[in-house]
Amino acid sequence: MDAMEFFQLSAGKWRSQRATHHLAFKRSETGESDIQVETLDADHPEIIELCQYHEIDPSLSIGGSRVCWLGTMAWDREGEENHQGKTIFAIVPDGDNPRQGKLLRERGYAEIVPVVGLFHMDDEDGLVLTTEYETMSSIERFWFASPNMRLRTSTVKRFGGFSTASFCSETRIDNSVEVSSTAEVTETQGPDVLEKRQFYSVLGW
Repeated sequence: MDAMEFFQLSAGKWRSQRATHHLAFKRSETGESDIQVETLDADHPEIIELCQYHEIDPSLSIGGSRVCWLGTMAWDREGEENHQGKTIFAIVPDGDNPRQGKLLRERGYAEIVPVVGLFHMDDEDGLVLTTEYETMSSIERFWFASPNMRLRTSTVKRFGGFSTASFCSETRIDNSVEVSSTAEVTETQGPDVLEKRQFYSVLGW
């Protein structure tokens, strides 16, 4: 499959369990988040706007996704953490290969700034994203263990060496399923707007 098909399979509501290894501190941290993914067509105004922001012809994009998330991490201090957010992805495949190209982001993984990464689908139909920032780089791989379970690994490398490595298992949940006791998510202004009552995941979705 190509990247757009992968994002279409990712549409829906997910519960993510994360383990993050902070290599500099030689410590691990667990967390969880609730994620909602909505597929956006190539002619969606937000996809067009994101392409224009990155100075890329919108006609080259095949679509993308809007992602909202919120969650908790084990080291959070009550009342001081705000782990929630949303971002837009736009897929711009290479002209001769729909399984690789650019992924435009409204918000990056390792730095909260708009960024352009590179993607490719590997031989096992996993989606691999590589993103270079000013002070660090990240590599993420997403793949489906089943239609309702997605797995994800990520590493962040700062100047001087690796800083974090994470593994996530994400299970598709029905909209009628209640969120865990650490958080309460309600739809307030439409299916893609999430309201935080108590609780996010440190590096987003």
